[in-house]
Amino acid sequence: MSTRLKILRVQAQLTLEELAQACDLTRSYVSKVERGVSMPSIGAALKLARALHVPVETLFGDDPVTDPVTIVRKRAADQRDADAGPSHVVSGTAAGHQMMAFVLNPTDKGLGAHPMSHHSGEELLYVLSGSITLRLARREEILEAGDSAHFNAGIPHKITCTKGSPAQVLIVILPDGSDEPAAAPSKAKRR
Repeated sequence: MSTRLKILRVQAQLTLEELAQACDLTRSYVSKVERGVSMPSIGAALKLARALHVPVETLFGDDPVTDPVTIVRKRAADQRDADAGPSHVVSGTAAGHQMMAFVLNPTDKGLGAHPMSHHSGEELLYVLSGSITLRLARREEILEAGDSAHFNAGIPHKITCTKGSPAQVLIVILPDGSDEPAAAPSKAKRR
């Protein structure tokens, strides 16, 4: 993603600072994403795509293919995601796909370390392993392996693992299309 992000930024004739301001992110964070040091959160990826006037799958995807079926084999995903960090894209990177799926390995850091996220569309999460805390605005739910939640992604939300319990969560996002490029940068918080 890092090379693709830099190419898209240069094509858009934006400096790192201008892209960061348009996304309400720090220049340092955008630079880390561009250099491959950090993997963007879901909310940050949506903001970057919106600021660059491209579908979010363009940031992650390979060149468009004509086959309407995308299959990713485990061995290829393992190789590609070896350095992905706490989350990696599972599906939705091919051109024309609206849904995106991620596997997230949440940490147990508090809200101070990572603000709550919100973005347009719907979000579905399914706990693959472990136990997580899902914060939705002021509501808090503990979800165990096999539990799921489906909600309006515009509600501020945050996923953390319960203390001492590594967890893995499948997240599927279906944008509603209202993340169109804005005239001025929004004040949406990062995940």
